[in-house]
Amino acid sequence: MKKALVILVVMILGGLFAWRVYQRAAGAPEKTTPNRDAYAVAVEVAPVKRATIRDVAQFTGSLVPDSHFVVAPKVGGRLEKLFVNIGDPVERDQVIALLDDEEYKQQVEQARAEREVAKANVLESRSNLNVASREFERAKSLRQKRIVSEAELDTAKARYEAQEAQYKVAQAQVAQREAALRAAQVRLSYTKIRVAWENDDDRRLVGERFVDEGAMLKANDPIVSVLDIHPLTAVIYVIERDYSKIKIGQTTLARTDAFPGKTFQGTVLRVAPLLRETSREARVEIKMPNPQEILKPGMFVRVEIEFARHEDTTVVPLSSLVRRGGQQGVFVADEDQREARFVPVEVGIVNGDLAEVVSPSLGGWVVTLGHHLLQDGSSILLPDTEADRSASQGVVFKEPSNPTSTTSKSAS
Repeated sequence: MKKALVILVVMILGGLFAWRVYQRAAGAPEKTTPNRDAYAVAVEVAPVKRATIRDVAQFTGSLVPDSHFVVAPKVGGRLEKLFVNIGDPVERDQVIALLDDEEYKQQVEQARAEREVAKANVLESRSNLNVASREFERAKSLRQKRIVSEAELDTAKARYEAQEAQYKVAQAQVAQREAALRAAQVRLSYTKIRVAWENDDDRRLVGERFVDEGAMLKANDPIVSVLDIHPLTAVIYVIERDYSKIKIGQTTLARTDAFPGKTFQGTVLRVAPLLRETSREARVEIKMPNPQEILKPGMFVRVEIEFARHEDTTVVPLSSLVRRGGQQGVFVADEDQREARFVPVEVGIVNGDLAEVVSPSLGGWVVTLGHHLLQDGSSILLPDTEADRSASQGVVFKEPSNPTSTTSKSAS
């Protein structure tokens, strides 16, 4: 049974092989796979244009005050009066709070009394010094006449020198007591808490209030914070790719959600000389004039910086850029031959839907849709009417409603 089955299979295979040989001998045509390149590819095209293109980047950050410090007492005590509250304007050297000063007044009076005692000691020491000086002079005169002994002269001299030393000590004590009085007076002045700063600004604002009247304060306990919000500083962080493009003095435009549709111009003020290792970002500070004081610290901002602007340059739709054989380029549509020619290009600024072509010089139309099916020299089907082509062009070159807010970057 198995042998018969094997023979049957061999006969069938042999018959199929013979039939195949017969077909070839008879010249029967074979089925072939159609060549895709033999067919035209339907594409959309857009014109190469001359336009202005900008290299613009957007960053996010926060507004911080140009100056921010906390006002605190230098001495401890009970807060007797607080004259300011949140949002109040303050001027340089203005008294904003008073501490209970009874204890410090007593210290001043005590220091003044001690100074007077020291002055009285000086008068007493001066009188004693005069007496000792006269006795010493008399002893010297009598010694010359050999009326007193050498020992008596030495005793008078020692008494004089002792009185002289006491007089100097008394004078030093007066200076010491005067210094103690001045220190007590300074501590008394610290009970009047003032706001002070060094630059030319005469007006600032109270940002926060930390205590109420009647609170017992220690030295350096915060009372209020004082802000300078004219101007403000916008703090952003830039990555390595954009770090080398940031320059001090560059003009910026900032927007905030608090004032939609309004822009605020600023200037790059400082650029950090290092990038944070954890984030690979560098801190950049931008000076934001705020004459009307409508911007506030803590606001979220979107900052736009223009790195470059090229006027009247060749631009193509970004969608027309493709890669073939490791080269970046575009397919230029040959309307007469109805074929696409691949042209390698050097790309400059890329902004939104447009890309700058630095070289070579381009003109005519470029393929924006369907180029994934094309090779150099492929046949193409172009829109038959001007209306069709204009419609295709309109889709490609639709401008954003706010082109200045479009993030752009230089193509690598």
